Amino acid sequence: MSRLKAIFAIPELRQKILITLVFLAIYRIGYKIPLPFIDQSQVLAGMASSQAGGLGQVLGFVSMFSGGDLRGACIFGLGIMPYISASIIFQLLASVYPPLEKLQKEGESGRKKINEYTRYATVLLCIFQAFMYVQYIMKPKSMGGAQYGLPGWDGPFQWFTCVLILTAGTVFMMWLGEQIDEYGIGNGISLIIMAGILARLPEATGILLFDTTKGGLKESIFTLGGGGSHDVSLEKLIVLICLFVGVVWGVIAITKGQRRIPTQSAKHVRGRRVFGGTRQYLPLRVNQAGVMPVIFASSLLMVPYFLFHYLQTSTDWSWASTLSDSFARQGYLYNVFFIVLIYFFCYFWTAIIFNPKDMANNLKDHGSFIPGYRPGKRTAEYLERVMMRITYIGAAFLAVIAIIPSLISSLLQVDYRVAAFYGGTGLLIVVSVALDLVQKINSHLVMRNYPALTED
Repeated sequence: MSRLKAIFAIPELRQKILITLVFLAIYRIGYKIPLPFIDQSQVLAGMASSQAGGLGQVLGFVSMFSGGDLRGACIFGLGIMPYISASIIFQLLASVYPPLEKLQKEGESGRKKINEYTRYATVLLCIFQAFMYVQYIMKPKSMGGAQYGLPGWDGPFQWFTCVLILTAGTVFMMWLGEQIDEYGIGNGISLIIMAGILARLPEATGILLFDTTKGGLKESIFTLGGGGSHDVSLEKLIVLICLFVGVVWGVIAITKGQRRIPTQSAKHVRGRRVFGGTRQYLPLRVNQAGVMPVIFASSLLMVPYFLFHYLQTSTDWSWASTLSDSFARQGYLYNVFFIVLIYFFCYFWTAIIFNPKDMANNLKDHGSFIPGYRPGKRTAEYLERVMMRITYIGAAFLAVIAIIPSLISSLLQVDYRVAAFYGGTGLLIVVSVALDLVQKINSHLVMRNYPALTED
């Protein structure tokens, strides 16, 4: 308790936390503001009918990773996903397009320029995605749409207004994230995504424990094998609790896990005194990429679903219908692509943020070396080889966590919204962002000689 009090005893840290909470509150308020010209009663009815369907599941999955709500037709409906998509595009281009690669190596000024290009690309992606989304919610049901528009309000002006509001909503969320980065504490975009996931906790808990038709707790949770196939019986509840504890423990273990490489500093003789020669450790994180590979992979896997869904509604091709259903219900094909993309982005993101050559040069400049390896090229090759091996383990862990919801949902016949939060990627993001937030708070506390919240 004394450590928690120490957080608010530091004026700067207290101000950062309050600013972060205010910005997150603004985000949640905007989350509840509906789009104009939309019949909200039709939206609620459509949400209720599509919860168990493939499209509703996909939209809910996108909303969880984007911080928006595509099913609710609000001003923050697109969430932060266009910004994440634009960031992916420029991260990929920076590794293959020489001008962007040159900008990336220019330091802070180059990163600012790339961020500026990312914002412009975000606006373009917002306009495109907003147009497609408005087209879906405005089109009649006979043409594959949702038909949420008010009668007589389906004109070009209404379409343009909705597209403009959705674009402005995403840009405003991007601005909120940048303000949290600058004036608050923690990563703004990650905190917005985490806030959107935590906001689904009451819904997931209600689906898991409460009976909406009769009121009160579900009778099936007190009996073994009780209830229907989609009810949560006692053994299913125990499995979910074990998964919850296991995922939290695993995320903390992998996030904190390190491969410590022994280093030794060279000895220096000055007069009669000998300096250096001490043994230290170079810590390499097992999960160097964090949770970003899961977010990137899930965002890219939305593209084939909507492509096949469009082909299914506009053509009579049976293969398009099969692929659309497979990606919608996150079946075997979806999980295979999900695992492959997670591995790809783990190695890709690690290659961006970890440069073994620079690390080897830094060791050499500081008079340190890894025993058994010559400074310079040999040391860089060794560090790269070690990082490749531990990244494989980190990617395997992320892949297992990512496919747990679909496995639990299909094997135990549990609602996907429950499985996604209590045993999968939603919990992974929440725990990872929380650990990062605690680490940043600890740095403020230790810097002012206060005890840290957690001990490493």
